[in-house]
Amino acid sequence: MAENQHAISLTHLTKIYPVGDGFFTALKDINLTFRKGEFTGLVGPSGSGKTTLLNIIGSLDKPSEGTATVLGNNIGNLSSKESARLRNEELGFIFQSYNLLPVYSVYENIEFPLLLLNIEKEKRISMVNDALEWVGLMSQKNKRPAQLSGGESQRVAIARAIVKRPTLVLADEPTANLDAKNSHTILDLMVKLNEKLETTFIFATHDEKVMSYLKRQISLLDGSVAEDIQK
Repeated sequence: MAENQHAISLTHLTKIYPVGDGFFTALKDINLTFRKGEFTGLVGPSGSGKTTLLNIIGSLDKPSEGTATVLGNNIGNLSSKESARLRNEELGFIFQSYNLLPVYSVYENIEFPLLLLNIEKEKRISMVNDALEWVGLMSQKNKRPAQLSGGESQRVAIARAIVKRPTLVLADEPTANLDAKNSHTILDLMVKLNEKLETTFIFATHDEKVMSYLKRQISLLDGSVAEDIQK
């Protein structure tokens, strides 16, 4: 990143998918930069390109044209193994469906990313306990996901995303399955983690509650940037 002052730089980014006999352009000539520590949202209606853009930033997909440079890595040039390393070491993901492992306890779900990084047991215990404290779930650590409420499950998903203290967290509609009270609890927690760890958060959302917390709001419409507002 020494050569790039931005955590993320998107230049003339375009994503085209084959559909039947033709093509669908999901993203059109996106030019954006993100600084470390931003708390930003990609907003817009369904089909506007939010999730596609989030997936490219998260190295889950590649651009058709243009470049996406994330934490010094040109996403389009990464091999599958290099993409997996970037995700494992630097990125955290939060999904609306939680994606918790049902046979694992809360503690084990949060610990899982650390096992992939081969972190020694004593350090893992300390890191998982820190994450449990951050999300207020220490008393629930031995429960299985089926025993948790929706709000608790989403807090486990957040703890799993931030346990390794990633540089960047990508959250796709993280409050979609939560009521208003739990949504605000989750968002307050993310703001605190953003400030405490200087983690960059990028959301894909059309939830007004999430938008009220954003420090920067990028509106997408039909795959293009319609508006970019610093709050």
